[in-house]
Amino acid sequence: MTRVTATTTDIETAAGVLRAGGLVALPTETVYGLGANAEDSAAVARIFQVKGRPPSHPLIVHIGGADHLDDWVAEVPATARLLAGHFWPGPLTLVLRRDRRVPLEATGGLETVAVRVPDHPVALALLSAFGGGVTAPSANRFGSVSPTTADHVRAELGDAVDFVLNGGPCSVGVESTIVDVTGETPSILRPGGVTREDLEAVLGCPIEMPSTSHVRVPGQHPSHYAPSARVVLVEPEKVVDEAQRAQEQGHQVGVLLPPSLAGTPVKAHAVVAVPASMAEYARELYGILRELDQRGCDLIVASLPVEEGLGLAIANRLRRAAGPRSSQ
Repeated sequence: MTRVTATTTDIETAAGVLRAGGLVALPTETVYGLGANAEDSAAVARIFQVKGRPPSHPLIVHIGGADHLDDWVAEVPATARLLAGHFWPGPLTLVLRRDRRVPLEATGGLETVAVRVPDHPVALALLSAFGGGVTAPSANRFGSVSPTTADHVRAELGDAVDFVLNGGPCSVGVESTIVDVTGETPSILRPGGVTREDLEAVLGCPIEMPSTSHVRVPGQHPSHYAPSARVVLVEPEKVVDEAQRAQEQGHQVGVLLPPSLAGTPVKAHAVVAVPASMAEYARELYGILRELDQRGCDLIVASLPVEEGLGLAIANRLRRAAGPRSSQ
C-alpha cells in the first residue's frame, strides 16, 4: 500500500477548490472525508448528492483547533471544553448548539452541530490553508464501507470528487466517537476512535450510551458501513460451522476468523484472520470488508469482539454492516 504525503502545492490546490465551492477528499486519522466549505450551502448540498445521502442526515464540521470552537457553536459548556482539551486533535466529535454561521443544510435541519478537530497533518494543513470549517462525512456512497485510503475514494466516487488529497492509510480506521454535550450529562451517540473508558476517565463519572436519541448523527441508519456481501453475525464458536454450511449451500463465503480460532482450517471462499489487537482490527476492518467484496464473496460470516475499548466501536460497525439481517 502506497504511503503518500500531500505536498504544499496539493494542499493549496485543495483549499482553492473548497473556496470555489468544490469537493475535496481529505485524509483524517479515522477515515477519508468528502469535504466542502461548511458555510457554502450549495457545496454542502452537493455532498449529499454525490453520496446519495438523505438530507436529514447531519454532517460533521471539521475545524483547525479547539480555539476555533466558539466560532462555530452558540455556547460551549465546561464539559465540552474539558473533552476538547483532552482529545483534540483526535477522533472525538462533540454535538453542540449551532451558531448561525453553520447552515441548516450541514446539520440536517437541526439546531445542533457536530464538530471535531482531526488528528492528521494533511487535514490540519488544509484547514489552516483554507481558513474555515470543512464539512466532511466519509468519502463513499451512503451506507457503504468507509474509505481508509485515497484509492478507496477514487474507486468508489471517481470524478464526482474535484480533488483527492492523498495522506496515506488512516491510522485509526473507524469513525470518531460522537458525544452529545447539549444536555446536563454527556452521552455517547456513536462509539468510535476514543473509547468509552477514556471518556469516563477524563469526566470522572460513567457516561451513558442510549440506544436511541432525539439528536440525529452519522452512522444511525439501520444498515451502514456495509459491504456488497451480506454480513451474518454469529457467536465466535459457531463461525467455522456457519461458514462451511453456507459454502456448502452455494455461497461464496468470506470468513472473519476470530483470534480464538486462529489456525483453524475453514472450507470457505476466503478466510481472513482477525487481528488480536483491537487497535489493529479497527485500522484494518473496512479494508478487510472491501477485500472480501473484491474477492467475490456474497456472504461474510463474523463474530463480535468483546465490547470494551475499541472493541465497542468495531462491534457497532459490524452490527450496522449486518443491519436488520443479522442473526445475532
